[in-house]
Amino acid sequence: MSLLFPTAAILGPVVYVLFVVSFLGSIAFYTTVHRLLASPPDDEADLAKLAKKEAGISTAFSSLNPKGGLIERLDLFLLKSFNLDTRLEELHMLLGRPDNPTPLRMLHFKEIGAGVAMGVIWALLDSPVIAVFGLIGFFIPDMLFNARIRARQADIMRNFPTMVDLAALTIEAGLDYMTAFDRIIKTSTKKTELEAEIGKMLNEISLGYSRRDALRRLTLRTGIQEIRSFVGLIIQSDELGTSLVELLRNYASDMRFKRLNRAEKLAAQASTKMLFPLFIFIFPTVFIMMLAPMIKSLMTGGLGF
Repeated sequence: MSLLFPTAAILGPVVYVLFVVSFLGSIAFYTTVHRLLASPPDDEADLAKLAKKEAGISTAFSSLNPKGGLIERLDLFLLKSFNLDTRLEELHMLLGRPDNPTPLRMLHFKEIGAGVAMGVIWALLDSPVIAVFGLIGFFIPDMLFNARIRARQADIMRNFPTMVDLAALTIEAGLDYMTAFDRIIKTSTKKTELEAEIGKMLNEISLGYSRRDALRRLTLRTGIQEIRSFVGLIIQSDELGTSLVELLRNYASDMRFKRLNRAEKLAAQASTKMLFPLFIFIFPTVFIMMLAPMIKSLMTGGLGF
């Protein structure tokens, strides 16, 4: 009978072996799918190349030692297996290059998310095999980073139409567009994300970058289509010698029209979105207030008529 029904002493190591095999298999499967489905990099819009070409800034993971501790080896394994160095540097750039989190800390947040998710699933279900699905926690920090990027881009877009109008007025007064941007930055009392990015662009030009390269780097750091179109207008004006003031005025008018349409669309969707809280929170409360006296009368001996 012992041959037909293995004992717990035999099943224990088998479970852990299956856990290790499933863990490694899931990593291999993810790596294969990621490499097969990954799109080829765009040489002209590669944020990773831009990140590594920043003046005076090396790659954020150059300090990792391949012969260091367990955490450093794990970091290097994940970076090389999933090409995370490119992705994390892109996210860090779109975040505005904050001091915290750094790309290395972003990687550690992802590792902690995976470890915590696996530990919670293991503790709740008491199954090391099912706990492998906790690796999905590795991607939870990406949702938080993307939310911060969207908030930053929204802040940039709130100030962008005003910046375009001011640039058009200043250029119409006779200044060069780079001088106009510098004047706008210096006269502003509160530095926004957009003004900080334009300030970086002006600093790059003072360091020796061409105007076209500095403008291109501005579009890559923000990742916003409207700014990419704005930079295209400036480059087109430089190449063709057309009037930049008229282009900027027409572009600002078009942006205001799009913003008005977006506001009307959101206003039209508001009534539909209000149905859910109405059905869940408001209607039940109204029904309870209306029917509670009737139900109380029925329970105490009738309606009284």
